[in-house]
Amino acid sequence: MFPFSASILIPPAVSLALALALTPVVRALARRWGFVAKPKIDRWHKNPTAMMGGVGIWLAVVGTYLVLVPHTKQGWVVVGAASFLFFVGLIDDWLHAKPYQKLIGQVIGAAIVVNYGLVLPWTRSLSVNMLITIFWLIGITNAVNLLDNMDGLATGIAAIASCFLTFNFLTSNQMTEAVMMAVFAAALLGFLIYNSNPASIFMGDSGSMFIGFFLAGAALVNVSGGRSRSFVPVLAVPILVLFIPIFDTTFVTILRKLSGRAASQGGRDHTSHRLVALGMSERRAVWMLYGLAGLSGFLAILVRQLKADVSLALLAGFTLVLTLLGVYLAGVKGYDEEEDVRAARDTPLFAFLVDFSYKRRIFEVLLDVILIVLAYWSAYAIEFEPFSNSPAWKLFLRTLPVLVVVRLAAFLFFGVYRGIWRYTSIDDLLAFAKAVAAGSIVSLVIVLFKFRFQGFSRAIFVIDALVMLMLLAGSRVAFRFFRQALPAADMDKGRRVLIYGAGDAGELLVRELLNNRELGYAPVGFMDDDPKKQGKVIHGFRVFGGNGMLGKIVSDHQIEQLLISTPRISAARLAEVARECEARNVELKRMSIRIESVADNPLPSIARAASNDD
Repeated sequence: MFPFSASILIPPAVSLALALALTPVVRALARRWGFVAKPKIDRWHKNPTAMMGGVGIWLAVVGTYLVLVPHTKQGWVVVGAASFLFFVGLIDDWLHAKPYQKLIGQVIGAAIVVNYGLVLPWTRSLSVNMLITIFWLIGITNAVNLLDNMDGLATGIAAIASCFLTFNFLTSNQMTEAVMMAVFAAALLGFLIYNSNPASIFMGDSGSMFIGFFLAGAALVNVSGGRSRSFVPVLAVPILVLFIPIFDTTFVTILRKLSGRAASQGGRDHTSHRLVALGMSERRAVWMLYGLAGLSGFLAILVRQLKADVSLALLAGFTLVLTLLGVYLAGVKGYDEEEDVRAARDTPLFAFLVDFSYKRRIFEVLLDVILIVLAYWSAYAIEFEPFSNSPAWKLFLRTLPVLVVVRLAAFLFFGVYRGIWRYTSIDDLLAFAKAVAAGSIVSLVIVLFKFRFQGFSRAIFVIDALVMLMLLAGSRVAFRFFRQALPAADMDKGRRVLIYGAGDAGELLVRELLNNRELGYAPVGFMDDDPKKQGKVIHGFRVFGGNGMLGKIVSDHQIEQLLISTPRISAARLAEVARECEARNVELKRMSIRIESVADNPLPSIARAASNDD
């Protein structure tokens, strides 16, 4: 170890300069020697791109480490084993090794690390810890490899994780390891300059395997050598720092298994691809995942400072949010999904899983169990010292099963599980409130008769009810939030339409157009003759002026069609609007809702909304 000084910044600066200088050289040699990734159906890039970028990263890291970074046993283990995986990946880039051959190389690298005493101290059994560590090293290595599916994604996420590991080393007074990680992060940032969208070079398997194994090994050094021996930081820090690769790998593995594909098979169905399918640009999708990686790294810092129960609550909340995001993205059709579904739909297992995924009720119940526990714990944590020796926590454990059963029964009785999340409305929120209130009242009665309310605080049940309502409502409106926060697929595609009438009927019409993109309409805004509504916003769409404004609106926003939603329009005004539309070659339609008898309409439905030419 050595004291912190400005000289510590020299090794990262040298590593950054080497990566910036070596990467163009490697790129030129790769192009000359034919190491170029050509576009494929299961790959994202569209132009031939140089490979072997991992060579530049490895040279920058290893060269700087050997010359400028003080050497330790643990540092040698991480750098040496990661370099071994670099050469395994390099052979794969040259000769296209089989998956089992790469796996053997990864097992050998993991065995080297474990043999020198670097293990995850997650259990009291050394043999179990060694097995977990081998799985960790192999899993993270392949997770980074799978994450390398869009320009700059894997490199940027790895750089963010490296920065947080560097900070963790500094706060643990592991200065030598901090410099080693800073050198690694700097090399990644230097390579990212050339790997960002549009990428001129890819890292290849040599780069992804080196980066993944280096990160996984460095996380072992961090948790085994830090000052904190609390169970939660030891367990959570390595997972949180590398949460995005873990999340993406788990997400892709589950969905590929559902569609009958091998998890190791390439494809354009990752988290990043589904964000682009929603309408995001590649750059914005990558930056969103950067943001999530930064948030998870920040949580990794927090859990080292906070008490165990508070840390667990933060972890539970973050995991729930990411789980809901994953469920939402699972409903976005991936680029390879349609063919996979057709190929696998005849298998009984696939039919069962698809049926299960559509119902999602088991998922909802399991989610609510977690929310009930979290709300009840929050009430006790607010009222009492979290997980102290207070007798109140013994009562918490004794009454928790009662509360879970009672609340689930109340949710079932009041129809919480009959709703569809994407259509959650005020009526649903009222039902949630009734279910939470009923559950609290029944729980109070049971506690009163069974425990005589001795040692209990009435405030606990009030706080629990409020937190439970927020969590329940928040989970159900999550999909609506994601739909507002994330762009809708093909948001700008379709006929550009202006809606005449910014009332209830107009609001209903714009929701219908947004929910059913297959209709082929792209709403632009509203037009209304009421001057009080001008400038207002409905579902993110502006209300323009009415009288005399149609020509300017059509010209400024390239309107192709005008949809009249309001029934309260005079015949004279309708004729005037029709003349203006005809003069500007704008199609005019009017929304109408009519009820048809079975005799008039042989279809099973007796009510339907129709848009007719005026």
